[in-house]
Amino acid sequence: MATALGESADTLEALIDTTWTWLQGPSAEVRGVVTLGDRCYPQSLLDTSDPPLLLYTQGRTELLAATSIAVVGSRNPTPQGLASARAFSAYLSQAGLTIVSGLALGIDGAAHAGALEGAASTIAVVGTGLDRVYPRRHRDLAHRIADGGLIVSEYSLGTPPIASNFPRRNRLIAGLSRGTLVVEAALKSGSLITARLAIEEGRDVFAIPGSIHSPQVRGCHALIKQGAKLVETAQDILEELRLPVLAPAPILKPMTKEDPILEALGYDPVTLDALVARTGWPAAELNIRLLDLELEGRVARLPGQLFQRITLV
Repeated sequence: MATALGESADTLEALIDTTWTWLQGPSAEVRGVVTLGDRCYPQSLLDTSDPPLLLYTQGRTELLAATSIAVVGSRNPTPQGLASARAFSAYLSQAGLTIVSGLALGIDGAAHAGALEGAASTIAVVGTGLDRVYPRRHRDLAHRIADGGLIVSEYSLGTPPIASNFPRRNRLIAGLSRGTLVVEAALKSGSLITARLAIEEGRDVFAIPGSIHSPQVRGCHALIKQGAKLVETAQDILEELRLPVLAPAPILKPMTKEDPILEALGYDPVTLDALVARTGWPAAELNIRLLDLELEGRVARLPGQLFQRITLV
C-alpha cells in the first residue's frame, strides 16, 4: 500500500479501478479488502510488529478471527512428510484449529488439503495478487480454499510471483497463528524464516523430528535444539496450547510390525541391494513385494532407486 501511495496519480487510479472491478466480479460476495482500521482486521496481526495496512481476501473472512496454527515445510518433501502434514492438519482442523499456510508446493499444499477435511478449514496466505494463482499446479486447490476456506494477500491485484515477496508474506503466516508447526525443512529453508518470525512475535514453534540421515529434517532438528517443541502427535500441540483434545490423535507409528519387509526397511531410505542383504530374499521377489506395499501406501519409491517405509499418522 505504501508503494502504491508513492506512485503517480494515474497508476493509483488504475489500481483503484482494477480493485473495484474485482470486488464487483462474479465472486463479489466472498471478495473483500480489509483495512487496518476495520473491525474484522485480525487482532493476531495487530499484535505483531509489522501488520499490513490492508488485506485482500477471498472466501470466509470470519476465519481471520479463528484460533489458528501455521503448518509449513519443504517444497520437496518426502512421502512421509506429505502424509504427516495432511494427517496432522486434518486432525487439528477437526479439533477447531484453522490451518494457515502459504499455498506452496509440498508441505503447504498437503496442509491445506488436510485442513479442508476438518471443520475449522484453512487460510492460504499468498505472495501474489489474488487475481493470480501461484504455483499454477495449485489452481484447483486454490479454488477449493476460496470456496471453503480463505485466501489472503497484502499485495495488490496484478502482482506477479516476485521472489522477494514470499519471505515477506511469511510474517503474515506466523502472525495470524498461535503457533507454527514445521513438518520438514532443510537447514536453509523459508520454513525456518516463518519459525523465526513466530519466535520473534512470542508464538510457539513445534517441529516433527525425523531420521538423522535425512537432509529434509535437519531444519526441524535445529529448531528443536533451539527450543522448539518436539511433537510426535497432534495431541501434543493441543495440550501445549491448552485446547481440548480429540481421540484418537494421529501418532507417528508403524502401520504393522508383522511384515518382514517393513521391518527390514526400518525408517530410513534404503537400496534394493541393502534389502536383499537384510532379508535374504531374491531381488525379483523383493521387487514384487515392494510394488504391493507401494500400492497399499506403505512404501514410497524415491529417486536413486531408494525405498522408504511410510508410517501411519
